[in-house]
Formats: sequence, structure tokens, C-alpha cells
Amino acid sequence: MPQKNWSLDKLGGIWAPNSSKGPHKKFSSIPLSLIIKNKLKYALNSREVSQILSLKTIRIDHKQRTDKNFSVGIMDVLTIDKTKENFRILYDRIGKLTLHRISDEESNFKISKVLHISTGKKGVPLIVTQDGRTIIYPETNVKTNDSVLLNLANGKIIDYLKFCPGSLCLIIGGSNKGKTGIIINEFKGGSNSIMVKDFYGYEFETKINNILVIGKGYKSFISLPKILHK
Repeated sequence: MPQKNWSLDKLGGIWAPNSSKGPHKKFSSIPLSLIIKNKLKYALNSREVSQILSLKTIRIDHKQRTDKNFSVGIMDVLTIDKTKENFRILYDRIGKLTLHRISDEESNFKISKVLHISTGKKGVPLIVTQDGRTIIYPETNVKTNDSVLLNLANGKIIDYLKFCPGSLCLIIGGSNKGKTGIIINEFKGGSNSIMVKDFYGYEFETKINNILVIGKGYKSFISLPKILHK
């Protein structure tokens, strides 16, 4: 069943494949085959997609992928070695998954939201991120809903971004999905919503689960399409 955020035409939607099981939920990801065929226009059909993947020149977050239905989701980095291209998966302003071209330098890291914090064996602190990673990280200042900046080469955390008023965020769910703005009020116990102000001065309320912190103040730690960031 195709998702609305895939931006497929009617015929393409009828025959759209399902995503394989992966780190992202189905409603927030897109099969790799649709990126190659429908987004990049590098293949005309599923057979050509398989041929391209068999060359082992396509990587997601620095790992080679040959499963044509591998689920690719928000903030993932797509690298095509043969054409020397890099893209980050983002949402556009109407909440559709889109490819944002990035530099070689930026392709080495990604931002991921902290979903859970736990303790492993022998009291080792662990964080679980939105893209399915479990990472050992002793920094006690990192809390649930914060974001971490990940080095894709070694999987280690470079920095962290606090979920707090004044932080730049990307909305990744709800009716405002795809918008960016500044968190403008404190989270209060018992409430699961927070106010955000976008770059046009419009204030809106969204659920905390819909927020992904991507910067400090007006400084984003990743490049954004011009339509998302003044």
C-alpha cells in the first residue's frame, strides 16, 4: 500500500512495492527502489533497479544496500558512488519525502532523535535513536527528545542538541510535517504538545513526538532546502 508522502502518480501508486522491514516505520519511509526509479529517474522498471543495485554502488548511511525495497527514512544519507552524488532524505513543506543534495563532507553525519534512555549490563548507559540504533553514551545531559549528531563512519556521537526553547526543529509528523521553526515554550508535565514559531512568524502547536531538533538557535547543523529555511 503506497504512502501519501511518496508523491506517486495514480498508476505508480497501484504497483508500488512495500518497504522491507528496517529501522524506519512504513509511514515515514520509502522503498529504495522508488527513490532510484521515481525520484532520481535512474531506472525505468524494477529489473533496471535490481541491475543498478547489483553494482553495489549505492549506500545508505555509509552501508551498501542491495535490497531494492530497503526502507529509507528521514535524515538518512543516500550515496551513489558511481555518480559521486549525496542526498539527505527530508520532508518538503507539504510533508512529502524529498531528496536534498548535500556535499561529501555533510554526507559523513546525520541527526537522529533520542527515543529512549536505558542502562545496559554493568550500568552502561544506552540511548536508542529514531533510526533504530542503540548507542553507548555516557553523557548524562542527553535526555529523551534531544537529538544526537552521528558520525556515519564509526557510528559514534559527535554532539547533541537539546530539546528546549530556542532550539531549531523540523516537524516530522502531524498536519505541520515538513515545516521548520523555533521551539518557543517549555514542555510542561502532563502535556504532550508544544508551541513552535516558523520563519514566517506563524505560531502553531504540535505534539512533542513530531519534533526533531536540528540546530541551536537559528543555526541548523544540516543544510536545508531554501524553501524550508530563510
